[in-house]
Amino acid sequence: MIAIIDYGMGNLHSVSKAVERLGCEAVVTSDPATILAAEGAILPGVGAFGDAMANLRETGLDAVVKQYAATGKPLLGICLGMQLLFTESEEHGTHRGLNLLPGRVVRFQGSYKIPHMGWNELAFKQAGPLFEGVEPSHVYFVHSYHALPENPSDLLAVTDYHQPVTAIVGRGSLFGMQFHPEKSGALGMRLLERFVGMTRLARKG
Repeated sequence: MIAIIDYGMGNLHSVSKAVERLGCEAVVTSDPATILAAEGAILPGVGAFGDAMANLRETGLDAVVKQYAATGKPLLGICLGMQLLFTESEEHGTHRGLNLLPGRVVRFQGSYKIPHMGWNELAFKQAGPLFEGVEPSHVYFVHSYHALPENPSDLLAVTDYHQPVTAIVGRGSLFGMQFHPEKSGALGMRLLERFVGMTRLARKG
């Protein structure tokens, strides 16, 4: 079972349905015990970083997410959920994140169109279990802020939007995708399938 963490901000239904299409049970929940018992967890997110962190703290789910990450079971942040994994964001002021990955989230700077919205091609930076049997292609982005990981080893994939842009991050069983895999066609579903496969391995372990 994969827990879709409900803290009041995220595409919960579409993520849940995508996981179910892969033949895995998905439960949308804010219950700490249910989340911690799951073989995998997904932290979705749409909206502002500061509001999301405020919701997580008010519900106590910030501590639950950190506790879950410490178990070593697979955890995936999607879009804003990926950004929340980092130390801080400059969106509408400086806001502290979950600090599971060191780095900052900053606004795009330039005369080009913001937000970055549409289909862009991924470039994998290093090998890993998430990419086994997966060929890079295009995925769907919608964001005005992007992550700058401190550790190069945490950067798994980038895309190009007038500069290299962090697209996938990861360390151990912790992953984040800036794009929406559930809206990204065949490649998005393939990446989700690889994540689901990791949760099945966690269950067997």
